Amino acid sequence: MTFIALLPFYRWELALHIISFTAWMAGLFYLPRLYVYHCQTAPGSAESARFKVMERRLLKAITTPAMIATWIFGILLILTPGAVDWHAAWWWTKLAAVLAMSGFTGACSKWRKNFLNDANVKPEKFYRIANEIPTILLVIIVIAVVVFR
Repeated sequence: MTFIALLPFYRWELALHIISFTAWMAGLFYLPRLYVYHCQTAPGSAESARFKVMERRLLKAITTPAMIATWIFGILLILTPGAVDWHAAWWWTKLAAVLAMSGFTGACSKWRKNFLNDANVKPEKFYRIANEIPTILLVIIVIAVVVFR
């Protein structure tokens, strides 16, 4: 189902979708890196408290709102006539990667709560590896949209 009334706003929807996605990715590139550094601090220390503030602000003020905006503008694009070919593989690949990115954002939120409660049990290496996941998903999304669309 599409809405012809959205057609004049297509370029704005697309621009705002890309801006939102870029902000979301910036948050996801930095948040696991903060967790790596947070692992290097003693629970209850002033450094740990500073990381807790940084992580909360990044997740609550940038990453999560940007994810929500990305979804809103993405849904508007879906509802715009001609924006999506439902039979094309690129669309389903992008959707799967965006769902995975949303799940990763949820995992980052859970990890933040563990740090907040001084209950992190994951090693620094775990967060170093997790830090690569957004990059892999970004590559999949960009290739799907730019190369296979």
